[in-house]
Amino acid sequence: MGIGRFFRHVFTTQWRLNRAFDAGTRAAIEETITATEETHRGELRFAVEARLDTWSLLGGETAHERSLDVFANLGIWDTEDNSGILIYVLLADHHVAIVADRGYRDLVSDEQWRAVCEAMEKAFRAGDFRKGAIDGILGAARFAAEHFPLDGDNPDELSNEMIFL
Repeated sequence: MGIGRFFRHVFTTQWRLNRAFDAGTRAAIEETITATEETHRGELRFAVEARLDTWSLLGGETAHERSLDVFANLGIWDTEDNSGILIYVLLADHHVAIVADRGYRDLVSDEQWRAVCEAMEKAFRAGDFRKGAIDGILGAARFAAEHFPLDGDNPDELSNEMIFL
């Protein structure tokens, strides 16, 4: 772990997280997830973490590794169609990761997911967290609609609430 990464995590506070993802942005994220889930059988979750704890940093945990833990801990893998998608933001690292359930394997490439992440990161660097988040949700929902279109009942299996970790 580099000293720069360590200090970014130390100084990325909950206040900064709340400022980037204010109440209006959180509401917009939740509304967008709810609206897009009416067009497909996929299940989206949006999770944001200000920083990693000291032990995770010292252990060299990456944002990608943390996103896999969050995916598992939130039970996003536990949907009937294996159609869960986690959009994970680690603010201190300025990193976005998308973890998609096994139902997307062989259907959506890593490059396609990465393109959605990079667009979000670009908006975040410009300070537009709402636009970045909404664009990311719409990008992920596009894949869900393509590969898991509606075909009858569409129960909401996962909460649409944005989560702060």
